[in-house]
Amino acid sequence: MIRNKTLVLIFVLTFLTGNLFAQDLMDMLKDSTPQKNFTYAAFKTTRIILGQSIENPAAGTLQFAIEHNFNALNQGSYNLWGLDGSTIRFGLEYGINDKLSVGLGRSSYEKTYDASLKYKIIRQSTGKNHVPISISYYGEILYNTLKIDPAKKDYASSRVSYVSQLLFARKCSNALSLQMTPTYIHKNLVSFRSDDNNLFSLGLGGRYKITQRTSVNAEYYFQIPGYVNSYLNADGSKTKYTNYLGIGLDVETGGHVFQFRLSNAQPMFDRAFISETSNKWTDKGIFLGFTINRVFSIAHPKVKG
Repeated sequence: MIRNKTLVLIFVLTFLTGNLFAQDLMDMLKDSTPQKNFTYAAFKTTRIILGQSIENPAAGTLQFAIEHNFNALNQGSYNLWGLDGSTIRFGLEYGINDKLSVGLGRSSYEKTYDASLKYKIIRQSTGKNHVPISISYYGEILYNTLKIDPAKKDYASSRVSYVSQLLFARKCSNALSLQMTPTYIHKNLVSFRSDDNNLFSLGLGGRYKITQRTSVNAEYYFQIPGYVNSYLNADGSKTKYTNYLGIGLDVETGGHVFQFRLSNAQPMFDRAFISETSNKWTDKGIFLGFTINRVFSIAHPKVKG
């Protein structure tokens, strides 16, 4: 009897000792280096206000946007301070994978169609081999379908323009995100012979979260000096376009993100609001606008078994 108890005690001690040794060995083999974790949701949607943000729709996700700008506030009481008129744009963006998305849109301003792609080159991350910023490329081609004077020659190529951007963004904290956007714009046709077909601009933007579902946003696009880009006034004189400035509020409600804004730009596609803004905040040339973003899951990502 005593012998059996002794054998049982030896077996229990051996089992416990073996488990402890195995656990210590596993702890020794573990990689103590922190794993890389990508940052996400630097901005609530794919645009800061009117300008592009570093964000893409998720893979297999379709984002539908309805963008609306009323007319300028300085139109007075007869036009209800701009509320009697409006400009609208419809846009679709689809996430092909985690890095690449494509988009299509149509604006009432100059009856313009746009097609775009956005590609994530580098993603901000923490942990092992961390990266301090995110970098994306955005490219857009636009086609103006506005009718012109029948007496003038109408070439299809003259209606085309292009936008190329590099987006540098950093999520500084859970609340604060900042972005810098160098921009190149090419217009096949310009308003005057003295105007430049190629233009450069630098965009600066950011957002600050007030609550988990709301944030205030701001962005400014500065036209690089040395490039002539002008429009014709009613009196026949020419005036250089001005820089775009917008401020806004984002509100997230489940599958929707509502964006409310004030800006000095009436059009809502990239080439126009960056390089063809003629109104000024100082003259009350301010446009009240909003965007409704709705997300639909089209294809679910495959789960690796």
